[in-house]
Amino acid sequence: MADTTYGVTGANGKLGREVLDLLLEEQHIAGNRIVAITRDPSKLAAYAARGVQVRAGDFEKPQTLPAAFAGVQRLLMISTDAVDRPGRRIEQHRNAIAAAKAAGVRHVVYTSMIAPDEASPVPFATDHRLTEEALAASGLDYTALRMMWYMEGIVGRAGQALATGKWVTTAGEQKTADIAHMDCARASAAALVSSDGGKRVLDMTGGESHSVSEIAAVLTRLTGKAIEVVHVTPEQYEAGLKAAGLPPFVIPIVWGIDVNTRMGRAGKVSGDYEKLTGRKPTSFKEWLASNARAFTG
Repeated sequence: MADTTYGVTGANGKLGREVLDLLLEEQHIAGNRIVAITRDPSKLAAYAARGVQVRAGDFEKPQTLPAAFAGVQRLLMISTDAVDRPGRRIEQHRNAIAAAKAAGVRHVVYTSMIAPDEASPVPFATDHRLTEEALAASGLDYTALRMMWYMEGIVGRAGQALATGKWVTTAGEQKTADIAHMDCARASAAALVSSDGGKRVLDMTGGESHSVSEIAAVLTRLTGKAIEVVHVTPEQYEAGLKAAGLPPFVIPIVWGIDVNTRMGRAGKVSGDYEKLTGRKPTSFKEWLASNARAFTG
């Protein structure tokens, strides 16, 4: 679509920058047909130098959004990180959806999460579910990319295990189909430049799933450090998180993600990524080979 202008919100974040690079370098979109939207345009000066239209836009300041979205036909709406209080993120997203509709955006690609239904124990699932509902009610065409947890999250989850020799979990032997961060960026770019219209919900997962025990065994072989997986009940896990001194708003998130796995809600492997991008998702083995130093130093 040679005359289409593509917008990317949250463009200064890790995912946003990866998408901008993919649009320019893999999708070969001319910079003047890309609008990078961020709260602080000065941080994207390098992209402006490549011809990208860098505009100020803040989901919490709706008055900034008409100018930010002007002339954009297809918009990648990257979910914000405002999870510090209930309701804040969905308010931001609703502001963006209303502004996109008013600006004449034809299609919105939204970075949702896997299985955001009411049964999810993950606190921020509600934000994603309500955002998808707001998109459906808006009358806009949209693609909801329901993304599984990033493989990169394993680094943080395994850090304490490698330091202490124990990986405490309430996930049991249930599995997660984690996906590489760059694969999520590639899926976002592909959905953005697609000519598909309508309303689509796609599950973005890795091509395989793994349990904590399986991941711990792989890391033990990689690092030479024995990791004992300690299975606890959800109640014991919550008590341990509190004892560790995590911020109060973080505890339900960490707890909910593990319990979500325990419920068998995170292990399903989808073929949607390959259908969307035309390539297979990065395997855990491939990802680990590229990120081994994160575990070995």
